[in-house]
Amino acid sequence: MWIHFAPLKIPFSRRLQTGAVLQWAVSFLAMAQCCIALYILLLFSRYWYLAVLYGVWLYIDWDTPSKGGRRSNWVRSWTVWKYFAEYFPIKLLCTAPLDPKYNYIMGFHPHGVLVVGAFGNFCTEGTGFSRLFPGLTPHLLMLPAWFRVPFFREYIMSGSLVSSDRSSAHHLLSQKSGGQALVIAVGGPPEALDAKPGELTLQLLNRTGFIKMALTHGAHLVPVLSFGENDLYNQVNNPRGSLLRATQEKLQKIFGIALPLFHGRGVFQYSWGLLPHRRPIYTVVGSPIHVTKTPCPTREQISSLHSLYIAKLRDLFETHKGNYGIPEDRSLVLC
Repeated sequence: MWIHFAPLKIPFSRRLQTGAVLQWAVSFLAMAQCCIALYILLLFSRYWYLAVLYGVWLYIDWDTPSKGGRRSNWVRSWTVWKYFAEYFPIKLLCTAPLDPKYNYIMGFHPHGVLVVGAFGNFCTEGTGFSRLFPGLTPHLLMLPAWFRVPFFREYIMSGSLVSSDRSSAHHLLSQKSGGQALVIAVGGPPEALDAKPGELTLQLLNRTGFIKMALTHGAHLVPVLSFGENDLYNQVNNPRGSLLRATQEKLQKIFGIALPLFHGRGVFQYSWGLLPHRRPIYTVVGSPIHVTKTPCPTREQISSLHSLYIAKLRDLFETHKGNYGIPEDRSLVLC
């Protein structure tokens, strides 16, 4: 296989962009494992008391990821995130104002391989979230297990990531002052197995938990479509029913995370690696669906709101697909 090397002479700004994405990829794919190793090494070193002190802190702070986390506006505003967003580039587009006196659940679609668009738009100020949605505080939900990793948990919480358990959502959506925006990759890890260039398959038909949550708390629903999210990585062909897909789904149920076989590009060549390709991402935030608080919603109420949400999501796709390179005859695939 021919390797397509990057040219030697490229603008310094592009090198900064690649560096920004490299540090993100390393953090996302390897930082948790490195933090576990560091903690174990510290525990069995002459500085074992530091590990013990941190263990005490971890015990005291155990529930923080389920109580709004510990965001840092300083970390969210790092210059590195501006270069991160410019690499693709990522663009965040507002189609309607969101009144900060309400709480919101933003359904993010699609999950993609590594949820790049959700991170860039809602965990950083690289695309100007606070400018586009003044008064709103975004929180991207992440699997609870990641918040048990020493040191790593502090880093991800600083960027507005919170636990995806039910108590976490309940805490945020119960804030009477409003202004809380929960961002949920509705398809979850299983949807990552369908993240392939040119395809847009969403696991949504049987996903009603976020709908019930919205009704229970009276949180308004906002569909979000991230065009280009699935184009960042190539994935080994794994059609439904194949041995590979069955194995991946089995492992996903065991470990709780998806294990897609994917590749992107490298730092100095464009043919193979773990960096995402330089392909644009356009994240379009739709207009809110107003929800009336219903503490004990019935199945019919959940089903009705779920159908309305799907209709609004389809409308958002049809309205904007022509602007972002999607053929006019292409439709959303829901499963």
